[in-house]
Amino acid sequence: MTEMLTQRGVVFWPVGTGDSTTIVVDDEIVVQVDLHDLAKADQDDTPETAVVDRLIEALPQRAGRPYLAVFVLTHADLDHCRGFQDLLSEVTIGELWATPRLWRELEDEDAVICESARAFHEEAERRVTATRDAIAKDAEPVSGDRVRIIGADDDGDLHGYADLPRKYRSYPGEAVAVLDGIDCTGRFEAFLHAPFKGDCAADRNTTSVAMQVTLTDGDGTAKFLLFGDLAYETIIKIFNYSTRAGRTDRLEWDVLLAPHHCSKYVMYVDGELQQDVLDEIEVNGNVPSRIVSSSKPVPSKDLVGANPPHRAAADRYKEIADEFLCTMEHGSETAPAPVVFEVDATGLRLLEPQVIEASARSVEKAFGFRPNRLGQIAAAAARYGAERWQGGTVPPAQPGGADRVRDAVREQRGGTTAPSGVVGFGRP
Repeated sequence: MTEMLTQRGVVFWPVGTGDSTTIVVDDEIVVQVDLHDLAKADQDDTPETAVVDRLIEALPQRAGRPYLAVFVLTHADLDHCRGFQDLLSEVTIGELWATPRLWRELEDEDAVICESARAFHEEAERRVTATRDAIAKDAEPVSGDRVRIIGADDDGDLHGYADLPRKYRSYPGEAVAVLDGIDCTGRFEAFLHAPFKGDCAADRNTTSVAMQVTLTDGDGTAKFLLFGDLAYETIIKIFNYSTRAGRTDRLEWDVLLAPHHCSKYVMYVDGELQQDVLDEIEVNGNVPSRIVSSSKPVPSKDLVGANPPHRAAADRYKEIADEFLCTMEHGSETAPAPVVFEVDATGLRLLEPQVIEASARSVEKAFGFRPNRLGQIAAAAARYGAERWQGGTVPPAQPGGADRVRDAVREQRGGTTAPSGVVGFGRP
C-alpha cells in the first residue's frame, strides 16, 4: 500500500477559465479554494468538469453528508464562486474564509454582484451572526457556523463583522494552521499575503486573497502560491514587502497558480514588460518549478482586447519555470484530467492521469476498500474525463492489477528511495 497514492496533495480542476483548487490535508480535512462549476459541465459533450458533483462523490462524510472543512473565496467574481449555492446545499462546509470586500460591495449601489456571490455573502453573514450568538453564550461557534475574515478595510468598523473578536480575523503577514477548529500544524499552513488594507476600495481583482500554502508530510514539504486574480502592482508589492520584512521563505513556491488565469497583466503594464516581477517569481521558485494555468487552452496568439489566458503570459512563464501546465489541456483538450500533485516524505510530484485512476481502481479491487481522500478526489475527476472521451487521441492504456499499478507509480516517482538532492527547499 505504500506505493499507492499518498494522503496529502492538491488538485487543480479543469473548469474552463476559472479557479477550482482542492487542497487535501488528510482523509478528513479538505479545503476548497474558489469554485467554477459550469452548468454545461453536466453535459456529455463538454470538456469541463462538474466539480460539485465530483466533490460530493469523494469528500469525507459527517452525519450522512459530504464534509468540506474550509471554503476560501479569494474574491467574488463569478469565475471564482459559480455554483456555490449547489455546493452549500449538498455539502456541510465547516468554515468560510471571506474578505471585507463583500460587505463593501453590498453598500455600493453600482456594484454588479452575481447570484453566487450573493449566496456566499448571505452565508457569511449568517455565520457572523451565529458566531456572535455563540460568544454571547460564552461558547465557540460549531462546525458549519464558523467564519474567518481575511484582511482589513478602512471602513471595517461599519461592517457587520466589526464586533467579532480578533481570533476570527486574519491579516497579511499572518499564518493560519487551524481549519474548522482543528490544529493542522505540521501538515498544513496558509501564510496570507493579501488583500492589503490600502487596496480595500480598489477593483475586485485587486482585493483577492493571496497566500502561500505549505503541505508537509514527514520530511517532505511542498509550497503552493495562490494569487487569485492579482495583477502586477499588487504582486510586486507582495514580493517587496516580504523581502523587506526578511521573510523570503514565504515567497518560495514549488507550484504557482498563474494569477488571473494566465493574464498578461501580471507582467505587462501598458504593453511594457515588467521584468522585475518575472525575476522575483523565478528566483523564489524551487526545483523543479511548475506553473499551472487554470484556463481554457492557451491561444496560438493574442488578439487585441482578448480575455486571459494570454499567449504572452504563457510564453514568459515557460521561460522561467521548469514546466507549464494548462488545466484544460492536461491529458487531452477533449477530455482534460485534473492536474494533481501529491506530497509525501520525499517531497512533491505531479501524477499522470492514467496512474491516478488506475491506482484508485486497483486499490479498491485488490484490497476491498476505497483509496485515501486524495486518491478518491483525484480518481473521481480522472475517471470522469476518461468516461467522456470524445474523439481525438485515445488515452494511454490503463495499468491492470495492483502489481502493475505499483510498477507504474514507482516508475513515475523515480523509485522508492528518497532523492539524493534537496527537494522543496529552494534552488541550489
